[in-house]
Amino acid sequence: MNVLIKSATIIDPESEFHNTTQDILIEKGVVARIGNNLKNPGNYKEIQFNNLHISQGWFDSSVSFGEPGYEERETITNGLNTAALSGFTVIALNADTNPIIDTNADIAFVLSKAKDNAVTLLPIGALTSNSNGTHLAELFDMKSAGAVAFYDYKKSVSNPNLMKIALQYASNFDGLVCSFPLDQDISRNGVMNEHVASTKLGLKGNPALAEELQVSRDLFLLEYTGGKLHIPTISTARSVALIKEAKAKKLDVSCSVAIHNLCFTDVALSDFNTNFKVQPPLRTQKDISALIDGLKDGTIDMVTSDHSPIDIEEKKLEFDRANYGTIGLESAYGALQTVLSTEKCVEVLTRGKSRFGVQPVPIAIGNTLNATLFNPDVTYVFEKGDISSKSKNAIFEGAQLKGRVYGIFSNNKLVLKK
Repeated sequence: MNVLIKSATIIDPESEFHNTTQDILIEKGVVARIGNNLKNPGNYKEIQFNNLHISQGWFDSSVSFGEPGYEERETITNGLNTAALSGFTVIALNADTNPIIDTNADIAFVLSKAKDNAVTLLPIGALTSNSNGTHLAELFDMKSAGAVAFYDYKKSVSNPNLMKIALQYASNFDGLVCSFPLDQDISRNGVMNEHVASTKLGLKGNPALAEELQVSRDLFLLEYTGGKLHIPTISTARSVALIKEAKAKKLDVSCSVAIHNLCFTDVALSDFNTNFKVQPPLRTQKDISALIDGLKDGTIDMVTSDHSPIDIEEKKLEFDRANYGTIGLESAYGALQTVLSTEKCVEVLTRGKSRFGVQPVPIAIGNTLNATLFNPDVTYVFEKGDISSKSKNAIFEGAQLKGRVYGIFSNNKLVLKK
């Protein structure tokens, strides 16, 4: 595809054009020229937007759709289009479908549905068969079929010996094992953070200890076994400290944080809005401050929207009975920019790729262009009209956000908002 991007401010520390405003000429998906006042050499499509910024394409390490089995929540096709309109050129797809993605045939199916899309889909296979925590799934077969990691989405592996074996086995083929940080015996039926707010609201609490015990256990197992461990969506200050200590020991561990856990405290649940019922739960301001510091110093490797479409019938219930989860792709960038600078936002949205096997490609002459186009300065209230997902369970509905996405150029395809 041939495109001329006009007057774009490049945000890419790996590029010699970082923090400069340039025209970018793309021919057949490759950057042919970068400079000022470039002429259109033919009938190339021209892209020109107000306050246009461009960076390397963004990555989301935890996205759920629904297909197969829950197409009413979201399909792969519409989900990938939503990801593109939200600025993501690469997403890692969770295994929480029906059936669970736990065989090489399941991996092949989701890859076939995402073929020739502008957004690259990286499938995550279940760690255990049917994500039931009893027996390991077909890890090597799924890796051979294209799985980039193994994760029982939002389900912790309570058996420490099974986690030990998973780390040992996966290390034979450089497999990435993910472990959700939740000790179910401690959390029990807690539906929100155990703190002052849960007492006031009369809701069962899920203490920070439930996360921190699991993180501590898994880090001990990693130190014993070796291998590669990813801890998705941490939410407490102590978890940040534990992972920082582990990295100081040179353990091969990474972690992520959900963007909504950087923006809201447990006080937000005061009106029992079930869109705020998420797992891990919203914590305290002290935790938020530690999470943001962890992002800035690199202890936390990446952010995620933790996009989880849920049927309206499973959200419009009493708080105790409602399902966990929120969609987050569409609001991810605008929400993140309310707590981080533009450059830091771009950094944390791009730096997790290599952990999942995708090497970053700088914006440079001769390189294939994989990029996100956005305006970092516009502020607005996020409303239902901003949602492209089939499900509408958005935690950020009604929130003031900063920064809008124009679209992406990836896999020699251009996707722009209308």
